[in-house]
Amino acid sequence: MNDTQGDPPRIDATVPVRETPLWAVLERRLFSVLDQAWREFEATYCGPDGRLAYDGRMHHRDGVDDFYEPFFNWPVLYRLGGADDLLASAKKHWAGVTAQMTECGFVRDEYEVGYDWFHQGESLNFFYALCAADPDDAAFRERALRFARLYSDPARGNYDPVARIIVAPHTGSGGPRPGLGTEWIEYSADQAVMKPYGLPLDDLPGITDWDDLLPPRNARRMGDAMQERLGRGDTAINLAATSLVTNAWLYDHDAEFADWVVSYVGAWRERAAANGGLIPDNVGPSGIVGELHDGHWYGGHYGWAWPHGLHSVEAAAMIAAVNETLVTGDTTALDLARVPLDTVIARSVVRTDAGTAGSMGWGWTQKMAVAPGVPVQLVPYRHGANGWFDLHPVPLIYPVWLWWLTSATGDLGRLEALEKDAGFDWRETKWFQDKEEQGHEAPWVSFLLGRNPGYPEDALALALGQVTKRLALMRATPYGPPDDDIHWWQRLNPVVTEVLTQLVTGSPPALYNGGLALARVTFGDALRGRPGLPDGVAALVREADAEGVRLELVNLDPVFRREVVVQTGAFGEDRIDRVTFDQAAEDHPGDSHSYLIPDPETRPVTTVIGSPRLVVALPPLHRISMRLEVTRRAQRPAHSSFTPTLTATRKDS
Repeated sequence: MNDTQGDPPRIDATVPVRETPLWAVLERRLFSVLDQAWREFEATYCGPDGRLAYDGRMHHRDGVDDFYEPFFNWPVLYRLGGADDLLASAKKHWAGVTAQMTECGFVRDEYEVGYDWFHQGESLNFFYALCAADPDDAAFRERALRFARLYSDPARGNYDPVARIIVAPHTGSGGPRPGLGTEWIEYSADQAVMKPYGLPLDDLPGITDWDDLLPPRNARRMGDAMQERLGRGDTAINLAATSLVTNAWLYDHDAEFADWVVSYVGAWRERAAANGGLIPDNVGPSGIVGELHDGHWYGGHYGWAWPHGLHSVEAAAMIAAVNETLVTGDTTALDLARVPLDTVIARSVVRTDAGTAGSMGWGWTQKMAVAPGVPVQLVPYRHGANGWFDLHPVPLIYPVWLWWLTSATGDLGRLEALEKDAGFDWRETKWFQDKEEQGHEAPWVSFLLGRNPGYPEDALALALGQVTKRLALMRATPYGPPDDDIHWWQRLNPVVTEVLTQLVTGSPPALYNGGLALARVTFGDALRGRPGLPDGVAALVREADAEGVRLELVNLDPVFRREVVVQTGAFGEDRIDRVTFDQAAEDHPGDSHSYLIPDPETRPVTTVIGSPRLVVALPPLHRISMRLEVTRRAQRPAHSSFTPTLTATRKDS
């Protein structure tokens, strides 16, 4: 855990605000609206201890994630600059939901008894964000270390250090759980929601299409095969567990955790290398790829064949590669995520039926407002006995992450090539909201590349619209799910953080199925000793490249001085080598006899920093534009707290 030694270097903002930037006004308005919105959600849907008000039906193993997800980005908002009491509220909801799920039998010792990592990753986003928001909380630190040892400690039974596998698709505080649960003892054709994904296993004699599951005997045969073959051994989605262990490592840099991440990710990298670079999706109990699938590299649970293919496999590969990069400072592991993308892109086709060509396409066309008949580049998401299938648009979040992490020419080229047949104008901000708090990568990337200057204002207007819709939905339905739909609350969560994350930290939001949140810059309040932007201060990352970041800060408060700690990297892993900023001439605001409101004259000033942090003093109604020259991954990342700086002059409210 890291609280940088001594006070960081310091610079002063000297340029007065002449024209108040619209983006800054909208950004502070968004913080204000969000501060009211989460309180209304809490009052409407939560009990006194923080749990969700619900007494409906639960499933055998599934559902824990759906109770944590409505709060997953509340600590993210706090870390960006949300209200002081939001942190305590978020912790209360984590504790309340944990108690609620314990009473339901899903959680033991504060951790899920055992389920797949596609869903565990969704549950743990909330926990990771709490750890990052307040690393000084001893209780959450203890939990982080204890949870990580469920996997790093072989004695807990979830990990085989010899075969280097997580031993089952369903693992947790109860150790490995056999099979996939009672819901799929039989896999019948009456599951309308699962029909678009087809057969879980395509090699059972006499079961070649969905209707073959109508006879109860066949439904039982499929269920038995799923329990035996999909419910044992390791699967690629388990790579999301590396975030749990990396999160623990960020506290104290315990070698046990770093070694586990490197070894486990390394095992999957070796399997990918043996498969021509493409990550397989399954490993049998003996540590052999294809052991339960007739030697095939595809077929595992949440793997290439079923149900989502690239959507789940690429997410896990990217999460694992990012975590190894955090632990080692080496980006070599990113090939684990590059190759799957390049593999499917090489098999892309341009078609005019993006909304119906694949199992999940209708949602994309609705969000992007792509009409039937528009040519769109589609890639195969899945691979089975008959090769690649299930065509969808390229998921931009993953090539964006690769470029964001490296700024490499090849990663930028891959990303830019996808614009040609995207089916929509990348500069247009589409009015939708996704529960994953992502989807607006195209206009944001266009902005960072200098091609979409209006994005900050457009995006902040969108974010305010997202909150407005959620508040309207809440007020129209001030009760629990009428049909036991436990996804109800995540569709109503009024806290929106995608746009703030992009604009304030210069980064994409954390990968939803269990990724840690990274950043080009993060902020702290030097006067009050807490993370996030101080009241009245707005921030905008205008550029983020291999050499550094261009950042603007504006203090909109007409009375009070603010002092902002600027940190490069989510965990202080980057070093600010020097900063060049604008300094005002001394004659502003000029003669009171003049009718003119002068535009302040400025000159650039460069200062050597040599630290991951600097403090910017912002007088009332002042701004600063700066270029941070940065060396990425120059330092060991750590959970970082913010304490009041010794030199801060307290003149705030």
